[in-house]
Amino acid sequence: MPELPEVETVRRGLQPVMEGARITAVEARRPDLRFPFPERFVERLEGRRIAALGRRAKYLTMHVQDGPLLICHLGMSGSFRIEQANGADVPGEFHHERSKAAAHDHVIFHLEPAAGGEARVVFNDPRRFGFMLFGEGTPGEHPMLKDLGVEPTGNALDGPLLASLFEGRKTPLKAALLDQRLIAGLGNIYVSEALWRAGLLPTRAAGTIAGHDKQAKERSEKLAEAVRSVIADAIAAGGSSLKDYVQTDGSLGYFQHSFAVYDREGAPCPKPGCGGYIERIVQSGRSTFYCRSCQE
Repeated sequence: MPELPEVETVRRGLQPVMEGARITAVEARRPDLRFPFPERFVERLEGRRIAALGRRAKYLTMHVQDGPLLICHLGMSGSFRIEQANGADVPGEFHHERSKAAAHDHVIFHLEPAAGGEARVVFNDPRRFGFMLFGEGTPGEHPMLKDLGVEPTGNALDGPLLASLFEGRKTPLKAALLDQRLIAGLGNIYVSEALWRAGLLPTRAAGTIAGHDKQAKERSEKLAEAVRSVIADAIAAGGSSLKDYVQTDGSLGYFQHSFAVYDREGAPCPKPGCGGYIERIVQSGRSTFYCRSCQE
């Protein structure tokens, strides 16, 4: 499942072509993806201009002038592909060849970009776990988005905020970080990486970083900084390219080459002077990677 950095990379890739563009036509080549398309899906989009392309957690949001808010989720294998008017793909290779198969091109947006010319933006999803839904008003009013927590990409996520969110919680720290009602958009990969950077065990009770003593405050500050930095680094690298994820130009992200712990079971810990090894445990059905020597 693409995580927040992958979705933000997709948004940034689509933005120059889609923002300000007029939607001249929409092809919905099947009646549904994970969910049925909204009623009058094509009719409510065609002829309108895209005012802004946003992101909330792992959702893409398309704000359409005098139209609905379009909420998109990539699911497990969904990706967008930008094509020029002459039909040639933008250069780049997909991680899985099937992602180029026309049989999996389920939605096509025909656009007149603000800069002129023509373009097509194609949504391809072999497994069809992605979806496109309409919302009215602001993203915060939609049932799927209204209960999401703070974004982990800005300075709003700091030590005191983490402490307030986790106060009194006995759940493992990793589970608390994955709770979308507390922090929106964090996933399994980057939580493992952030906990390693912060030197905190994933099994530690979340409430232990929420105390008023100096040590608890240091832990919450370190964790907040680690979360922000790992997300920023992954966005800068273009995402992780795990499984079917590709950028909008078809190329792969490279943050996976910088993983410190994720999917590195048995490897030496890369932290200077540590001397430990990466271990793997399963928490709530998901693999967790950590180093018991330098995480406490």
